[in-house]
Amino acid sequence: MSLTRDTFPKDFLWGGAVAANQCEGAFGVGGKGLSLADVHRYRSNQDITNVSHDSDMTLAQVKEAIEDKIGYYPKRHGIDFYHTYKEDLKLLAEMGFKTFRTSIDWSRIFPNGDDQEPNEEGLAFYDKLIGEIRSLGMEPIITMLHYETPLNITLQYGGWNNRKVIDFFVRYGEVLLNRYKDKVKYWIVINQINLMYHESFNSVAICKDQVENLEEAKYQAIHNQMIASALIVKKARELSSELHMGTMLADCTAYPESCHPDDVVLAMKRNRLQYYFTDVQFRGEYPGFMRRFFKENDITLNEQAEDAQILKTNTMDFLAISYYYSSMVSAKRNGMSPIDLSKNPHLEANPWGWAVDPKGLYNALCQYYDRYQVPIMIAENGFGMYDRLEDGTVHDNYRISYLSEHIAQVKEAIKDGVDVFAYCAWGPIDIVSCSSAEMEKRYGFIYVDIDNEGNGSRKRIKKDSFYWYQKVIESNGEIL
Repeated sequence: MSLTRDTFPKDFLWGGAVAANQCEGAFGVGGKGLSLADVHRYRSNQDITNVSHDSDMTLAQVKEAIEDKIGYYPKRHGIDFYHTYKEDLKLLAEMGFKTFRTSIDWSRIFPNGDDQEPNEEGLAFYDKLIGEIRSLGMEPIITMLHYETPLNITLQYGGWNNRKVIDFFVRYGEVLLNRYKDKVKYWIVINQINLMYHESFNSVAICKDQVENLEEAKYQAIHNQMIASALIVKKARELSSELHMGTMLADCTAYPESCHPDDVVLAMKRNRLQYYFTDVQFRGEYPGFMRRFFKENDITLNEQAEDAQILKTNTMDFLAISYYYSSMVSAKRNGMSPIDLSKNPHLEANPWGWAVDPKGLYNALCQYYDRYQVPIMIAENGFGMYDRLEDGTVHDNYRISYLSEHIAQVKEAIKDGVDVFAYCAWGPIDIVSCSSAEMEKRYGFIYVDIDNEGNGSRKRIKKDSFYWYQKVIESNGEIL
């Protein structure tokens, strides 16, 4: 039965989200191994409009980064959250956070990915971190994999394309569930599982020159991730009925440019390429349109006899989505590739080319809920911008405007009966950018004085949006 509400539920989880690889720093500390994020070098002359689509790496580039003693790798340093988490979490608690989402870095727990035993020093850090989150009255939401696959998985096994990685990841997931089953209620197994198109190295740990057919390898890698995720769900259900297991999509659904049938059909087919991930993980099987897509594109998956049953019997409990912008396609200009898009003339974009579209969030929430009827968490939503310190703070009305308009559309979806239970603003404290490794692409309510080269005092400064979000939470979304 659909719920009818006029506003946010009383127990709504307001909060924010970060990723371990973008905030923790402490590179090489506590037995941590190299992860994919640790070889992402900052380059000041990058084309900022294309960085999120330029993520394929060669094996030579990875090895060069490992040996590099000169280049700056921002994700190795983050904002030093590994050492400052107590002070940083207190600032979030001051805003009234009900929840805090972060990831556990796989390379801190199993430094090589294939280790037989977990690194106790890494687990001890997360013992303290999760304990601190809970002690401040926040519900921890933990992501098991947020672009932190140990680099050894790439070097020794060729990435997630190799079925052996399933066992390695399940071992890791089971360690986390056993350790934190009484402390963590909400788990996202894999962050933005659909972004193999946009951030393929980050997502599936494959260097583009390690395989003959990269597209086929990516789909095989995703199949392996979905099998691993289902096996982790199986373990969670054996442990406790109180564990809620979710998958996560970056919303990449697209509008048709016009009502011309060719535009409408292209948008529909493109959107099904996004829905297939969640069709498998909520309905328990590959949809027919995806089987046809594989056949017509000469993609053959290595599927074991038990895979169908594993997927069918271990579906997810909730959907987590990230939403930043909407997309548009034209049959005259675009094809089936999810990164082949057209500019929407009705929308303004931020400096990175991301079209600002609050109603797109309403549209996405409704479409997902109509398709699956499962609880939905907004795991990420935010506005990256170049912030400027003035009068000892940041007057970020642009961020307040963006977030208030998007939260208003979440409320509209809730009025329609969509079961939204959490809203996590992305990067509530400034962190290193995922796509471009910039520090100056800032999302936070809290300014961190570090520049793109790692210089700065590291001082934390409350922006105007800090006090705005504090009122949003205090009023349960009534004051925007």
